[in-house]
Amino acid sequence: MDQRVGLYGGSFDPIHHGHLIVARSVVEQLELDRVYLLPSSQPPHKKSTALAGAADRAAMVKLAVGGEPLFACSDFDLTREGPSYTIDTIAHFREKLGPQAELFWLIGGDWLGDLPTWHRAEELVDACTIVTAVRPGWSGFDRKSLMERWGDARAAKLEAGILQTPLIDISSTDIRRRVQAGRSIRYLVPETVAQYIEAQGLYAT
Repeated sequence: MDQRVGLYGGSFDPIHHGHLIVARSVVEQLELDRVYLLPSSQPPHKKSTALAGAADRAAMVKLAVGGEPLFACSDFDLTREGPSYTIDTIAHFREKLGPQAELFWLIGGDWLGDLPTWHRAEELVDACTIVTAVRPGWSGFDRKSLMERWGDARAAKLEAGILQTPLIDISSTDIRRRVQAGRSIRYLVPETVAQYIEAQGLYAT
């Protein structure tokens, strides 16, 4: 049976319940066999952001998905040099899983408009299915501009990949600020992640 595999890249600095709830929604709507969460080593669109260490972010993702057979952490983007270009990650999983696997790359609605600026973006749209997870009421799809740039077939493929997912107003930025201010992050992140952040002293300064 051919695999249907989701790939969810991000800084995960730290991973939180919003990430996990969206991933679960996508799994259920698309009937995926597994989702790999990929902490990014050097996200091309976040060059000015100082991230927690790669080992810490990977450890938190592994703790967050521990015991969940549908989710797994991949450190592929952490073990290579240079920016974490999505097209390279897709090529890696294509080689790993074989030509028959269906690959789905998960992004948020705020990234769809920037997709044309991504490295080898046209190849990326052809190489996998871009799944855009959006909140209820989102209306940010500009079909005309995508048709003009990439043609009707690619624009239609991107539009078909838009999924409504739950509205979860949690952000990693807010979590980091709360830790720095000495405020609780209970219920925002899995308890194992909260314990790791405290034990390692992450985001405290």
